[in-house]
Amino acid sequence: MALISEYEEEESPAQPSTFTATFDPSNPLGIVEKLFDFLAAESDYLSKDAAEKEIAAVVKAAKEKRKRKEEAAEREKAAAAAKAAESNKRLKEEEKEKKKKPEKEEEKGARGKNRTSTVPNKGNGLDLDNYSWTQTLQEVTVLVPVPHGTKSRFVVCDIKKNHLKIGLKGQPPILEGELYKPIKVDDCYWSIEDQNTISVLLTKHDQMEWWKSLVKGGPEIDTQKVEPENSKLADLDPETRQTVEKMMFDQRQKQMGRPTSDEIQKQDILKKFMAEHPEMDFSRAKIN
Repeated sequence: MALISEYEEEESPAQPSTFTATFDPSNPLGIVEKLFDFLAAESDYLSKDAAEKEIAAVVKAAKEKRKRKEEAAEREKAAAAAKAAESNKRLKEEEKEKKKKPEKEEEKGARGKNRTSTVPNKGNGLDLDNYSWTQTLQEVTVLVPVPHGTKSRFVVCDIKKNHLKIGLKGQPPILEGELYKPIKVDDCYWSIEDQNTISVLLTKHDQMEWWKSLVKGGPEIDTQKVEPENSKLADLDPETRQTVEKMMFDQRQKQMGRPTSDEIQKQDILKKFMAEHPEMDFSRAKIN
């Protein structure tokens, strides 16, 4: 007995072919011709009726893509040029302002000193529209008027080492800013006086310096015109009192255009040295 089997030969799938070519910028069509030769040899694509239209569509899409790329490059170039022009304009304006600044300073000098040289109030601080402040070498007192009947629970008083914020809840701060100098937070406190004033006591960290302003950027006083009370000087320890008296003396000397205590001491040392060395010639010495 014989068995007969029929086999149908299956066609193997087409294997991808590799196209290699070298692009010559002087003859850009050369690579296109090689591509078409490759297509004709490896497939029957070019014999299709739609082949020409499809190829034309590819060429058109490539041209549009290149055009968009060039337009984007032009826009970037124009934006860069505009940015550079704006930058140059800003630099010219800044340069112009720098030239005007000395003129403005001269005008201020002609009218008198600006806010940085305001005469201090009786408490060696300053009286402003929304608040006032006074100071000693050790402390700063801030007074902020508020509506009569204000309770402490309605007050916002945030005291930090370098920052102060005072106001009422639900309202913009009456006073807020970076303090002129650091303070000792643990030695500070606030209270309500007469139900119409927030009183804040700040203890200075450096208790050998007068503050020019309460907060940085705020109106400043002329510290050379600070006048500490004599009665308060008597309460100081000898070392601190000596330091304060020295500061007061130096301030008065500066106001009169005379040398400070340190400068006088240096001059005395120099005179003594010159007296002890008569053999030396100081006629051409430049002494600052």
